[in-house]
Amino acid sequence: MQHLTTTALLIFIKNPEKGKVKTRLAATMGEDKAFSIYKALMAHTRKVALSQPCKRMLFYSQSIAEQDDWSAQDFDKKLQTTGDLGHKMKIAFQTAFAEGSQKVVIIGSDCASLRAEIVAEAFAKLDEVDFVIGPTYDGGYYLLGMRQMQTALFENIPWSTDTVLEDTLKIIHDISGRYALLPKLSDIDYEEDWIRWGKDLQT
Repeated sequence: MQHLTTTALLIFIKNPEKGKVKTRLAATMGEDKAFSIYKALMAHTRKVALSQPCKRMLFYSQSIAEQDDWSAQDFDKKLQTTGDLGHKMKIAFQTAFAEGSQKVVIIGSDCASLRAEIVAEAFAKLDEVDFVIGPTYDGGYYLLGMRQMQTALFENIPWSTDTVLEDTLKIIHDISGRYALLPKLSDIDYEEDWIRWGKDLQT
């Protein structure tokens, strides 16, 4: 079982602004529907996060919203740093470890299939291995966890490509790290993703 002060769940979100989130969904479904879907995905992610007995750190993309659906009592609100996704995640992990966390897991807000049990399993597996990864069908990952900072996982990777998972696993292999894989899930990026994986969410 996770301990509140030594485990941290990091959540990366984009500030919800119609026309600037889920643009690939909006291309075929329209901005209003895409925005509604994004809000539903955020609500789902928030519910999953709240199920975990750990420290929760919420990283906004542009500005910290003091008054929104993410209660400051439940989430330590922070701002993502500048740079590419790898640099942003690296700084977030470093922040969590610097604050005393011993097991750190990061998720985004794009996965409608993510369940509380999967996140709990990620923390549990970090008792046995160095890294835990939740792979996606498009070659990336929806979750990454580690119990010791390893900056190499965030460097020299072409983000938002279909080789992110492969490149990450190669780095882990090169540093002789032990890892575990979680169930493969799908992010919601395109209309076909929503139809297959997300349409049961309330929008």
